[in-house]
Amino acid sequence: MHPRSELKNTQREQHLFRLRLGVSALLVFICFGILAGRFFYLQFLKYDYYQTLAESNRISLVPIVPNRGLILDRNGVVLAHNFFVYTLEITPSKVENVEDTINNISQLIEVTSSDRKRFKKLRDQSHSFESVPLRAHLTEEEAARFAVNRYRFPGVEIRSRLFRHYPQGTLGSHLIGYIGRINDVDLKTLGEREDLPNYKGTDHIGKVGLEQYYERQLHGVTGFQQVEIDADGHAVRVLSSTAPIPGDNLTLSIDSKLQDIAEKAFGNRRGALVALNPANGEVLAYVSQPTFDPNLFVDGIDPDSWKGLNESLDKPLINRPLRGVYPPGSTFKPFVALAGLEAGKREPPFSIGDPGFYTLPGSSHQYRDWKPGGHGSVDVQRAITVSCDTFFYGLALDLGIDNLASFASHFGFGKKTGIDIDGELSGLLPTPAWKAKRWKQKWYPGETLITGIGQGYTLVTPMQLAQATAILANNGTAVRPHLVTGIQEGSNGVTRPIPVQIMDKVELNQQHIELVKQGMMGVTQPGGTAASIGAGAPYLIAAKTGTAQVVGIKHGEKYNASALDERHRDHALFIAYAPAEDPKIALAVIVENGGHGGSAAGPIARQVMDYYLLGKEPTPPPTAIPDAPAKPTEPEPHD
Repeated sequence: MHPRSELKNTQREQHLFRLRLGVSALLVFICFGILAGRFFYLQFLKYDYYQTLAESNRISLVPIVPNRGLILDRNGVVLAHNFFVYTLEITPSKVENVEDTINNISQLIEVTSSDRKRFKKLRDQSHSFESVPLRAHLTEEEAARFAVNRYRFPGVEIRSRLFRHYPQGTLGSHLIGYIGRINDVDLKTLGEREDLPNYKGTDHIGKVGLEQYYERQLHGVTGFQQVEIDADGHAVRVLSSTAPIPGDNLTLSIDSKLQDIAEKAFGNRRGALVALNPANGEVLAYVSQPTFDPNLFVDGIDPDSWKGLNESLDKPLINRPLRGVYPPGSTFKPFVALAGLEAGKREPPFSIGDPGFYTLPGSSHQYRDWKPGGHGSVDVQRAITVSCDTFFYGLALDLGIDNLASFASHFGFGKKTGIDIDGELSGLLPTPAWKAKRWKQKWYPGETLITGIGQGYTLVTPMQLAQATAILANNGTAVRPHLVTGIQEGSNGVTRPIPVQIMDKVELNQQHIELVKQGMMGVTQPGGTAASIGAGAPYLIAAKTGTAQVVGIKHGEKYNASALDERHRDHALFIAYAPAEDPKIALAVIVENGGHGGSAAGPIARQVMDYYLLGKEPTPPPTAIPDAPAKPTEPEPHD
C-alpha cells in the first residue's frame, strides 16, 4: 500500500509568505527611516558643524614666525639681534621611515641624543606636512657634505632659520637677559595671558632680563598661511597668507662703552654697580659681576656649561643689582643725617665731642666708633665727611626707629624701584612692627643705634642704593629708573619714547639738603674717607663710603681681615654723584668682600664718572687711603 501523500496547505503557505514579506518590508521601511532621519540630522541640523570640520581637515593654518626685535644701546650698538643659520629639517609626510632616515643622516653629520629628543617633541607638536628641525647650526662643511648626498634623503632638506645672537658676548648679560626654548611653565603663562595663538610655530621666549620683561614687544605678531591639504596630509596649494609683524626694536639708555669700562673695572672681583641719570631715571651702566655668556642659553645650554654656572661659588647667574641684598653700612648715614635735620633733632650749629664710643643711656654698654679715640668735635657736616659712628648712634636714638624708617622710605629703601626688569627684591627697612611679626620679639634701643650706621637688619640692593643717591642728588625727587628709552614699532617703524615718570617727591628744606651735600663733597676732599678718589678730578664729587659686615665680630674682639676667609671679609660700598653742583650721574658700587669702600669700590666709581663726564679712558686706579687702618689690632671698620 502506497503511503498516503500529504496534501499541501497552499493557503497556509501563502499566509506565512505574506507575513514574512510584511515583516521584511517593515524592517526595510524602518531602516530607510533611520537612514533618512540620520541624513536629515547630518545634512540639516549638524550641517554647520560638519562643514567647519570638513574645511578644517581640508585647510590647515601654517604659522609664519615673525622676526624678533633688536636691542640697541643708546648709540645704536647692537646688543641682541637675529642671524641666519643652516638647519637640517625633515618633513615627516614625505619620509617613509623617519627613524631609519635619522639613523642614516647620523652617518653623515653628528646627531646627538638631545637632537633626537628635541626633534620628537617638535614633531609631536607639528603637522606632518610641516618641516621639523633635526639639527641646527650646521657648519659650512656639514651643510656641503649633506648637500652632496641630498638625493638619498627625500623629505630632508637644509634651510635657513633665524637664531638669536648676542654679539657683545658677556657684556651686560644680566640686563639684556636671554631667550630659551619654551617649556611647560612658559606655556602655562602664555595660556593665562591668552597669548598662545601668537606663539604657534615659535620655539623660543624671553627668559630673564629685558628679553623677558619686553617679551610682548620683542616677539611681534605671528603670521599665517592657509594651506589646502589632501587626504594623505600633503600640502596642495596656499590659499591665502597673512604676513607676520616683526617685533619692536628696543633702544636702551646704556652706553656699551661705559658698560664695558665698568665691568672691566671690577677685574676678577664680585659685586655690582648701577649708574643713573638723576634727572630722568635713565640707567647709564648696570653691572653684575661675574657675568655669563647669554649665547649659551639660546638653543639649550649644554650640561657642562650649566653645571659650571649653577655650581660656581661666585654665583654668576645672580642678578646682583636687583637680587643681591647687603647691609648699606655707612652709605646710609647721609639719609640719617637728613632725617635728623628735617625732624629738628640736629639743628646747626649742633655738635658733639666724639670720644670714640657711644654709651646707651641707662646702660654701661659702649658702641664703638670705627676710629679709636674718636674724631673730636663733630657737627652734621663733618660727621658725614669723616663717617663718625658716634654721632649717628645718638642721632638714630633721638629720631626713633619709626621716624627714621618712615623718612628713609621716601628715598626708596625697603621697596622696589620699579625698574623695567623682573625679579627685583625690596630689601628690608626694619621697624618694631616688622620685628614683632617676623621674630615675635620686641625692638631694643641698641637695634636703633646700629640701624643709624647702616648695620643690623637693614638690607638694600645696589639698585636701591643707586636710586636713593639719585633722589638725594635730585633734591628729593624720585624718578622711576628705566633701561629702555624708546621702542621702535615693528609695524610702522615709528619710535615711541618712554616718558619720565615721577614716583615720589620729598619736600625738603634746601638748607638741610645743602648741608648734607657739603658733607658728602668733603668725603672726596683732603681729610675725607675717600680723599684719593677726588684727587685730580676736574669736577667735584659728592660721595659716601661704606663697609658692611659679612660675619659678626664678638664684643671685645678685633677685626682682622687677613685672618678671615676671603668670602667672610667685609663688603666695600661707595655711593656718589657728580658734578656735585649739577649732577649728571649718580651711582652705587658694591664690591663683595672688598674691605673698605674708599679703596675697593671708590676707584671703580671714579673710572665710570671720568668716562661719562670727560670721555676719559681708564688709567690704573689711584691708590686710596683706607677709610680706617687695616692693622690686626683695629676695631671693625664701617667705612
